[in-house]
Amino acid sequence: MPATPQRAIFKQGSRAHHYLEFDVLPPAQDLELHEAFGRLLAARAAASDWESVVALGPGLMRRLAPLATPSGLVPFEAIDGWEGLGVRVAQHDIWLWLQGAGPDVVLDGALTAAAALAPVAELVVDQPAFIYRDNRDLTGFVDGTENPPPDEAPAVALVPPGAPGVGGSFVLAMSYEHDLAAFRALPIAQQEAVIGRTKRDSVELDDATKPPSAHIARVVLEDEGAELEIYRRSVPFGGVGRHGLRFVAFSADPTRVTRMLDRMYGTSGDGQHDRLMEFSRAAGGANYFAPAEETLAAVATR
Repeated sequence: MPATPQRAIFKQGSRAHHYLEFDVLPPAQDLELHEAFGRLLAARAAASDWESVVALGPGLMRRLAPLATPSGLVPFEAIDGWEGLGVRVAQHDIWLWLQGAGPDVVLDGALTAAAALAPVAELVVDQPAFIYRDNRDLTGFVDGTENPPPDEAPAVALVPPGAPGVGGSFVLAMSYEHDLAAFRALPIAQQEAVIGRTKRDSVELDDATKPPSAHIARVVLEDEGAELEIYRRSVPFGGVGRHGLRFVAFSADPTRVTRMLDRMYGTSGDGQHDRLMEFSRAAGGANYFAPAEETLAAVATR
C-alpha cells in the first residue's frame, strides 16, 4: 500500500499560520468520528488558498487506525526539570496546523475545519501565529538553523517503509511563552551566549566561546559522532501582553525528541540545562501522529 506523507509538513513560504487542538466529546461514536474526518478532509481537498497538517493523539490514533499506529506513540509526560523548570501535560486528541499566504485565508480554513469537527470534538486550543521578519523568533534570533536541508527532511521526519505508520510522522507540539523584557535586558553578547549564535548574522559561536548551556549546544543530539536530527517547524505567536513560540517538531523516531527535552530541562544526567528555558517557559506539551494520506483517507471512510 502506498504511503504519501502530508505535504504541508514540508511546505515552505507560508507567512500566516493557525493551530487548533480538539478533545473528542465522550458521546462521539466511531461512525460519527469517521464522518467528521470525512468532512474535514473534503474541506481540505477543496481549499485552494490554505493547507493543513492533521494529526491524532495516541488514544484516538489507536481507536481509529490501530494497524497504522506505531508502538512509540505515547501521551506526553510532564517534565520536572532543573530548579523548577518543567513542562505540564497539554495532551489533546486532534491537532491541526493550517498555513497560507495571509491571516484572512487561514482563519477561513480554521473556521471550516472547526465546523467539520464540531459535532464530535470540543475546540480547546485556538492560536493564530505568523512568520516574524526573516524567519526569526521574537527574541530576534533566526529560528530553525539546525534543520536538515529540504531534500533530507523527509528521511528525518517520516516513519520508514516496513514499520507501522509508514509515511507518517511523530509530532511534538509545545507552546513557549517568552519573557522578552528579561531577555532583552541582557547585553547582546549575553543573549548570544544563551542561544549559541550571533544575533545579527546567525553564525554559530566557536566551541571556545559557546557555553555548554547554550540553546544549540543542548538541542543538538549526537550518537557516536552522527547527529540525530529532528525537523522543526516552529512559528511565533501573540501580541503585546503574551507572546512566544509554537514549537513543532516532526520526527521518524520519538526517542530523539525525548532525549532533546531531557537535555533542555536538565534531566539528562550531565548537570547542564538549556539556559534559554530560563527566559522561555513552556505552557504545555503534547504528542501526536500525522499519518500518511492513505491512513487519513481510511479514517474518513470507514
